Parts: sequence; structure tokens; C-alpha cells
Amino acid sequence: MTRPDPPKLPSLAALEGCENGLPAGVGERVWIDVIQKMDEVYNDLLQYEVALEEKNAALEESQQFILSILTSMSDILLVCDRAGMIEDVNRSLVRLTGLDEDKLRGRPLVDLFADAASRRHASDIFSGTLDIESVHDCEVNLCAADGSAMAVSLNCTPRTNSLGKLLGVVITGRPVGELRRAYEALRHAHEELKHTQAQLLHSEKMASLGRLVAGVAHELNNPISFVLGNVHAMQRYADRLRRYLHAVHDGASVAELQALRAELRIDRLLEDLDPLVEGTIEGAERTRAIVDGLKRFSVMDREENEIFDLVEIANRAVHWVTKTVTGDFHVELDLPAQIRVSGSPGRMQQVFMNLVQNASDATLGSAGPRLRISARMTGDTAMVEFHDNGPGIAPDDLPKVFEPFFTTKAVGKGTGLGLAISYGIVERHGGQLAASNHPDGGAVFTLQLPRVGP
Repeated sequence: MTRPDPPKLPSLAALEGCENGLPAGVGERVWIDVIQKMDEVYNDLLQYEVALEEKNAALEESQQFILSILTSMSDILLVCDRAGMIEDVNRSLVRLTGLDEDKLRGRPLVDLFADAASRRHASDIFSGTLDIESVHDCEVNLCAADGSAMAVSLNCTPRTNSLGKLLGVVITGRPVGELRRAYEALRHAHEELKHTQAQLLHSEKMASLGRLVAGVAHELNNPISFVLGNVHAMQRYADRLRRYLHAVHDGASVAELQALRAELRIDRLLEDLDPLVEGTIEGAERTRAIVDGLKRFSVMDREENEIFDLVEIANRAVHWVTKTVTGDFHVELDLPAQIRVSGSPGRMQQVFMNLVQNASDATLGSAGPRLRISARMTGDTAMVEFHDNGPGIAPDDLPKVFEPFFTTKAVGKGTGLGLAISYGIVERHGGQLAASNHPDGGAVFTLQLPRVGP
């Protein structure tokens, strides 16, 4: 752009006949004002020209930026007018269709589709039958460069002017094959993640189960020994009864039978049978309950959903963990008679065992290591607190205690998965698990779960 020439002063010829070189009736001051105004106008023109050049440069830069984006887009792009005529395209559509930009511009959009259904769908967009903004992930078939029909997913956006008047439509799309491959890769990654998560959960459960073996074996030994002793006693009683019955069937005299009965202590035997049978049944039931609890804890009960008593779970978890810990670790329970919740009792037992085990590990070295488990009800929510008398949690570690593989234990002493898995289990049960430090010292883990029933 050329700049305007500066204003020229009047020539001598133009001033001929003027008094003192000025037009008649015009003073010198007026003429100076005119010259100054002309200078101001010229300066304004220069400023406008500079501003215009700057805006023009910015416009060219923006245009180049938009052009580079449209050129580098892997998705196809079309700009159509209100009648469905193509106004502009990007290189992706050129490569897909094999047609030059000049051949595409001014061409009806429907000509690009490979089948009647796709063309009819495109006609509905521009005829007003369909709302433009509702066309989202619409699958149609375009004519590819090799003559085949290529499925693409299209999205439409209305193009308006500053007054909101519809000027046309902007259409973007992507070949469906790429989307399907991306979705398949995402689904495969999600399945692998779920499988890995399930393996981690099962591994942590087996690690917790391994810590229980010694205590449970000792617990099983008592009822099994009781049952075994009762069975041996009943076996001896059976031999006595057999001798007595043989004598009865052999026709022994009454005196002989009375003497044999006193010798074999048949009357005492008969009185002792009922307690032996009842004790045997009790020992077998205790054994069955222990085995059932182990089976519940170890099984992959992913789909299990039942109503159970959280107090029973807490008692069982405390009983099992305290059987395996060394030292004088004391657990105080302040729980109501019953807390009914819904979900997986096996998973929830793992949560309680992890929290009790963590408290036991955290209080090692403390004077009189102890854990207090208390519960309170708030509306339809049960809140269970685990408060130990350990050193507490470092402030920097508080935000990370539920992160997978985070642990403050020595190498080989912990996996860092217990709290992370417990957090996920509680969350899937519709509850929350939080960690904090108690004002009186020690760590506090607060478990919140929705209750069932009164």
C-alpha cells in the first residue's frame, strides 16, 4: 500500500493578485490554521495506514494458521452453503475421494455418497427435515478414490453470520474403520486393566490369607481334637455294647447279664452317649464355620451381593488377625449389636482385616499397642472408626496412603496394595474410606457404609 503525498503549499502563480501573497480578505492566521489542519490530516492518514498494515499482517498470519491446521487435519472437512453445495474442503477429503479441490468446490454434497440411503440422509439435512445440530456420529458411505464405498462417521455444525442467520453447514468426519480400531484397542486395554486389577486383588487376598494360616490352623486344632477324642470314646463304647449284646443273644442268664453290665458300665455308657454326640456335632459345626469363613474370604466373589452383619465381620477379622500377630496387641471393640449392610461379606472382611493388620504393624514398638474399633450411626449411614496408638501418618504421606504400591514399610514387608484395594472395595459398596491423624495421637481410618434396614 502506497502512502499519500504530503500536502503541497499554493504556488506563486496561484497567489498572483493576492494582497501580500494571500487571498483577498484572508488573514495570515487563517492560512496558518489551514496548513496545520492539512498536516494533522496527513498524520492521521499515516497512522491509519500503519494500523491497517498491522491488521492486514495479523489477518494473513491468522489465515495461514487456519490453513495449516486444515491442511494437517487427518479428519475430513467440508464447508457447504445452505443449498448443500460444497464451498471448501481440506486435503483429507481430497485424498479420500481422489478429486481435486477445484472439482469438489461448487459440487452438490450428495454426489460424494456411494448409496441412495446416504444421499437421502444428506438431503434431509439441507431440506430442514433433520436438525443440523442433531447430526452426530452419523455413519454414511462415501465414494472412495478406488471406487469402493468407505464408511465414515460425520458430525454437522451450523455456520451462521454475525446476525445469527444460517449460511451453511460445516461437516467433519472420520473413517469408521479407524474409530473401530481405536475402540477395539481401548476395549482391549480396559479388559487387560480389569484382568490385572482382579489379579492384584486376588494376590492381596491370598497374601492376607497366608498370614492367617498359622492362627487358623491352631483354631481348627481345638474342635478337630475334640471331635477326634469323642469318636475314640464312642468307639470304645461300641465295643462294650457289642460284647453285652452278644451275651444277650447267646442266652446268658440274668445274673450273668447283670454282672457283665456292671463290669462294662453299660448304664454310665448310655448316659455319656448324648453328651458325646452333642459335643461331636458342636466341634464339627465349629470346624465347618471356620472352613466356611476361609472359603468366603478366599473365593473370587465378584458378583456376590447379599445382606450381612458388619459386626460379625469385624469380630471375625479381629479374631483371625490377632491369632497371627506377635506381641501384646490388644483390640477393643465398641460396636452395636448389629449393623446390616449390603454387598460382599468376603470383600468387606478383607477390608477389616487389612485395617486391623495395618494397625498392628503401625503400633509395633509402641508401649501397650492397641486398636479401638468403634461405630456410630448417622441416619442411614454406619461410620466405623479404627483408632490406633501408633505414631500416626506423616502429613506428606496422608494424600498418598490409598495409592497403589505406596507403603512406608521396609522392602519385602508390604506390597502397598492393601489400603488401595480396600479403598476400591469400599467405594464399590457405595461407601467411603478416609485416613487422618487423631488429635490425641495415632492414626484414624474412618469407614462409611450405607445401612440396610433399621
